[in-house]
Amino acid sequence: MQHAFSCVPGHHLRVPAQVFEQIGGLLCISMRRCLASRREGCVGGRRNGRYDLAGHGSRQRPAQQKEREPALTAGSRSVRRRWRGARCLLGAIRRVEAFHIDWGRGRSAWVRVWDDAGRSGLGEASPMAGGDAALTIVAGPCAAALLGADPLDHAVIHDRLFHRLAKLGPDGAFAAALAAIDIALWDLKGQTLGQPIYKLLGGAWRTELPFYASVGGNAGRGPDEVCRAVERWLALSPALVKIRLDADRTRRDQDLEGDAERIRAVRRLLGDGFPLAFDANNNYSVQGAIRIGRLLEDLGCAWFEEPVQHYHLDAFEKVASALDIPVAAGEQEYTLQGVRRLIDAGVAIVQPDIVKTGGFTGMVRMAALTGAYGVDLVPHQTQPAVGHTANLHFVAALAHAHHPCEWNDPSRTQDAVFRDPVRPHDGRFRLNDLPGLGLQVDEGALQARLRPWPGGNTAAR
Repeated sequence: MQHAFSCVPGHHLRVPAQVFEQIGGLLCISMRRCLASRREGCVGGRRNGRYDLAGHGSRQRPAQQKEREPALTAGSRSVRRRWRGARCLLGAIRRVEAFHIDWGRGRSAWVRVWDDAGRSGLGEASPMAGGDAALTIVAGPCAAALLGADPLDHAVIHDRLFHRLAKLGPDGAFAAALAAIDIALWDLKGQTLGQPIYKLLGGAWRTELPFYASVGGNAGRGPDEVCRAVERWLALSPALVKIRLDADRTRRDQDLEGDAERIRAVRRLLGDGFPLAFDANNNYSVQGAIRIGRLLEDLGCAWFEEPVQHYHLDAFEKVASALDIPVAAGEQEYTLQGVRRLIDAGVAIVQPDIVKTGGFTGMVRMAALTGAYGVDLVPHQTQPAVGHTANLHFVAALAHAHHPCEWNDPSRTQDAVFRDPVRPHDGRFRLNDLPGLGLQVDEGALQARLRPWPGGNTAAR
């Protein structure tokens, strides 16, 4: 069965009945909430002396007063029936879990948010120091505040938590905790509405995404060993290769000539036309960075990543102004304001990470900022499971995605807990159209690897 709508005489849009019911139900709920908020005089009022993340005031409807359904025109009886069913689409947050997943050779810090209809969404925090600090923040001040909130209010939740807990420090573990919560809420939102996240972001410009091989640990390798590592990646058909130093950041300019020879060797291996980028991991002085940057320009490299310490913005500006190659940075910036400072310093490719910078909500705002200033956004992402898939959804919906997605773990780690992990084929990741992140959890396998975080299971009573 389909319903026809007409906005222009002579032109009709046919909508499947199931979609019609969902849209009608959501519109009715929105009308009901608007009426309720007008009665309360505010949205998100105080309840018991605190602001309520659920966005409801403190007044309660008398028990004997029947819930009034919206007055509808033609076909109101059938639409009322649909509305009653569609109300079940939405549920308040009922439970928040914070835990590690043990992969055997490392751990991931995950968050799972449940609504009172039994649906759940998964999120991931930055893995720095095991993600321990982020999980502590989620399980402590965040989880209790989330209970009872509307999971569709992800931006309100993000901003209220950010300002309520701002004195924790806006960067680092706090931003990672917000990211894990936000990704989980977007996944839950997709489960609720039956849509993949890239659709909820406004639609996909692409659902097949090329990747670049992020080849790390090269500071202690000779040129031949670096080339062997790159050759293993070439079998997976990357669209670009990035060489990372991963050296000791306290010893800058330690081996400039050795670094130069490593880069030259990889260029000889790949040939002149293959895209190549270089990540110094903040290991150079301004003078050392300019010297290496000029070599990268001669070799036709795509970008020069994190040449100097991330906190020396004046140094970034000096390097960027001395070179023609795009300077990239951003994986160690956690806020919109931090990204703005990078842009002001001349960084041409901004690289925030979805598990560090407020999840989808933070990344969408950063995309708008980079678009306004005409710089590229090429997200940093090195996590093998939830963070990786979340990043693919974000890039799928990014209009100006001029570079491939980062991938640094071809080990099939996802296979351990997901029935349908996102894998590359012929050099591209292909997103499905399943709701949310599109990851189907193998609950038995997940529970076998789940390591609970102390106090990390908070539920409404």
